[in-house]
Amino acid sequence: MLDFSRVVVYDKGTPNSFVTMDIVKALRELYTEKKRLDSAIAALEARIRAGHTGSGAKPAKGRRGRKSMSTAERLEVSRRMTLYWEARRAQPGAPPAPPASEEHRANTTQAS
Repeated sequence: MLDFSRVVVYDKGTPNSFVTMDIVKALRELYTEKKRLDSAIAALEARIRAGHTGSGAKPAKGRRGRKSMSTAERLEVSRRMTLYWEARRAQPGAPPAPPASEEHRANTTQAS
């Protein structure tokens, strides 16, 4: 290692006022700061890796969103809702059902 313990540098650009700087001390402080930063970076990277492998605090969640239904399940829900709405319309004081358009009737009969 080179010994730059005392180096003369100009202060504010004036050649008559010299400032002595202890470069070895400055390097030592910079290396200490570098070690601190390296350890902080390593800790953060370890947390990221732990999150990707699933060993973090939160367990990995499964698929989100709606559950998919089979054709039979969809038909059962359709039958059940048809009965529900027929019963609702049959109640006294219920608002009258809007007339179904030809296009709507064609779409509902094709889906069955």
